[in-house]
Amino acid sequence: MTFNLRLAPLFDDPNCLLSARNRYQFLVTLLVNIATFSHGLGVGWMSPVMRDLQTSQSPLDFAVLVQEVSWIGSLVGIGSVMGNLLAGTLQDRIGRKMVMFGIAIPYSIFWCLIYFVQSVEYLYVGRLMAGMTGGACYVVLPTFISEIADTHIRGRLGSMILLSVNTGVLTGYIISTTVSYFTAPPFIIALPVCYFICNFLFPETPHHLIRKGKLAAAEKSFRFYKNIKSEDIKAVREFEELKSALTKAQAESDMSFNYRDFITRPAFKAYASALTLLICNQFSGSFCITTYLSDIFAASHTTLDVGMCTIVIGVLQIVGNYVTTLLCDKYGRRILMLISTSGAAVCLATFGCFTFFAGRNDLSVVGWLPLVILSCYVFLCNIGMVGCLFVVLVELFPAKIRSACVSTFVVILSSTVFLTLKIFPICVAVWGISVTMWCCSVITFSCFLYFSFYLEETRGKSLLEA
Repeated sequence: MTFNLRLAPLFDDPNCLLSARNRYQFLVTLLVNIATFSHGLGVGWMSPVMRDLQTSQSPLDFAVLVQEVSWIGSLVGIGSVMGNLLAGTLQDRIGRKMVMFGIAIPYSIFWCLIYFVQSVEYLYVGRLMAGMTGGACYVVLPTFISEIADTHIRGRLGSMILLSVNTGVLTGYIISTTVSYFTAPPFIIALPVCYFICNFLFPETPHHLIRKGKLAAAEKSFRFYKNIKSEDIKAVREFEELKSALTKAQAESDMSFNYRDFITRPAFKAYASALTLLICNQFSGSFCITTYLSDIFAASHTTLDVGMCTIVIGVLQIVGNYVTTLLCDKYGRRILMLISTSGAAVCLATFGCFTFFAGRNDLSVVGWLPLVILSCYVFLCNIGMVGCLFVVLVELFPAKIRSACVSTFVVILSSTVFLTLKIFPICVAVWGISVTMWCCSVITFSCFLYFSFYLEETRGKSLLEA
């Protein structure tokens, strides 16, 4: 009884994710992020595997060359573009939930191909399928979550996408370094099955149902996600306001949506900020370092166990994303982006300097330093330019062009994923790890300067605002 009395004030707090108003929004967000967790697991699992495929300890009975490894690493980007385009095209036509059901299919194919692999082409197609899952997730889940979430918790729920991905990455690192190649897939394939079943437990978003004219279903969905009873008069008024605003916005969009909406001053400002976000996210090396982490530690002259280092980095990714969920609604997105980009730029420059001098001198006495530097870098990346990416991207654009612009920029993001994953190992081979890290540092610091002067704060912004 005393325990329940102590918890009561916590659950009455409107900012608590488990309060009566918020709990279904939070729980559904956890369920749909089984997909992003699964995607991250595949990414993390492949990082040590790609290193092993090039050695005599390879679990496969055929050789995999360095050039083929770069394709295995980068094809996830092409698959992501395909997933972006499919999800972006279909989510307004058939609904968010139907697209979310479909996400489970390519991911299941990925693990089947991994398990029954006969040649490197199986790995190519598998990574393509994994990319499709990730690409579709990054389009439909931010939209879905933003439409079911109240404004004051939207940032925290949206940032759980990357938190789930990085939790999956850590799990993938651990499984890959502790379990043999052919042991994991039969068990991991249960994840997309669970995800598919969970999608039956909750309704389509009220926003989509209103736009489709299914008002009774929309009101039922609204009450479910807000956890309110039918006799609640305030809730009835709240739903009517949402319906009126969406109907008005839809009518205005149908009547006046044309190319001029894309060439306004607010639109161009949003384009510039979104493009800088994407450049910062990818050309800072954040995803490349996650993908090729084992190879980077091997080239860093560290004296620590590479497998242990990858697991520590995985933990720091999760901590960084969790910090984002705590702070982005309280202090805003902009301050986290500034801290993230400035700190990451310093860490990249420092890592480049260490590897430069370690290649010319014996620095084994501080062989633990690469782990410390990359740990700081990964943490700083994930509190801002990674953790806040999709939250800020959705909030930047004017309402009339938001859907088209977010879909377009997510496709651009996926294209840069392919580009960076393809060229990163080439840059390391040609320039060396030090110069590559210095280049990433310069790009990241340039993005910090842009954010300092031009990035607007989007905390508390209504998705119906122009």
